[in-house]
Amino acid sequence: MRADPLKAKFPPPDTSLVTEVPSTAVLAAYGSLAFPLAAAFIALQVIVPTYYAQALGLSLTAVGGILLAARLWDLFTDPLVGYLSDHTPASWGRRKLWIIASTPLIIASVYLLFNPPPGVGNGFLLFTTLAIYIAGTMSIVPLNAWGAELSDSYHQRSRISGARVVFGLAGTLVALVLVDNQNSETLANSLFAITVLTIAGLAVSVPTAALLVPDHSQVTPEGNSVGEAIALLARPSPFRRLLIAFLLNGLGNAIPATLFLLYVTHVLEAPGVAGPMLFTYFVCSALSVPFWVRVSQRFGKHRSWCVAVVGSCLFFAGAPFLGAGDTLLYGLIVVGTGLMIGADLALPSAINGDLIEWDALENGKRRPGLFFALWGTASKLAFALAVGLIFPALDAAGFDATASNLPADIRLLAVLYATPSLLFKVAAIVLMWRFPIDEQEHQRIRAALKQRESSP
Repeated sequence: MRADPLKAKFPPPDTSLVTEVPSTAVLAAYGSLAFPLAAAFIALQVIVPTYYAQALGLSLTAVGGILLAARLWDLFTDPLVGYLSDHTPASWGRRKLWIIASTPLIIASVYLLFNPPPGVGNGFLLFTTLAIYIAGTMSIVPLNAWGAELSDSYHQRSRISGARVVFGLAGTLVALVLVDNQNSETLANSLFAITVLTIAGLAVSVPTAALLVPDHSQVTPEGNSVGEAIALLARPSPFRRLLIAFLLNGLGNAIPATLFLLYVTHVLEAPGVAGPMLFTYFVCSALSVPFWVRVSQRFGKHRSWCVAVVGSCLFFAGAPFLGAGDTLLYGLIVVGTGLMIGADLALPSAINGDLIEWDALENGKRRPGLFFALWGTASKLAFALAVGLIFPALDAAGFDATASNLPADIRLLAVLYATPSLLFKVAAIVLMWRFPIDEQEHQRIRAALKQRESSP
């Protein structure tokens, strides 16, 4: 049997490697930053597209195209923020400075987008979505890189990512309590309430994290540029493989999230269950995060993630066949997929953090800002493609978000809600099942780096 060339160049695991273990206070302060961001994101993803189409009268094609165009702008801004973040002097607080600077911009853009004046059109939606995406990039890219830098341990990174996810889910849940989908006026009130929640959350979490969370990142700025990003994506590598799988799985999550309100309103004919269903889904997600972190410690992060995605597909396979009044069956799907999604939320980001050491050994560069900038781009692109492709497809098929539809159009909505999601998730599983960087490989990489750094 031929030896694995990747394994052959690494020395055996070094059990003496020092692992930083963030305290509970540091984890809580760091994770709290995700609370207001998640509250704003769930409104942006689930409520805003439907509200602008249903209440303000913008066409589905226009809403989908605008949100796609605004998201595509992140293809430029995410690498730029990653580059600038990595080049920010460490003495200033390389990550926290960006998060502090982004806060007033997030507040202003959230207020404008979530509380539009009467009679706004496509231009207003484009301007405000561009603003909120740029402001969010300024916070989220440094936030994710910051988490990866708090420890270089394979399992501690799962713990850090889990803390961020739990706080993010808490923000999502509180926002969902405020959602009322009965009519356009109640949706508008929901968006205003989430605006207040986001601002209050930022006012508490940003100063707390700035005071308590250490920011001592190590980077090689010369390896962080647009050209380096293109080179990193152009050649086969564990990073490119993970990023593609993350994008595909993200599409599988974003499509049903985008169509959720339309699905419960027109397919289930039960708009009043939207809030409770979303709340149940994210409660199950929050409860499952510690479970999947523990499973990953036993079976590895990439295999645990794959198993969870398989489970999600099995539960979600029944969604295209539901109809009016099938709220109980849909509730079972919501609970099942919610219990699986905890792995989606916690594990892929932790795997990406592990690749920072792979990059340092393989390419001689340590570029967490670049890695998480591209990560953020993939996450946002998934949502943009979901809205930009699915809304125009519904529009072209004759579906009307503001009126009654033919049975065939409603069935098409049900099929589009679930079937593409399943296909994208299966593709992600195929890519990740034999992912080469597991715990043993990560230990070898860290040991090789330690040996290199200690050599004269």
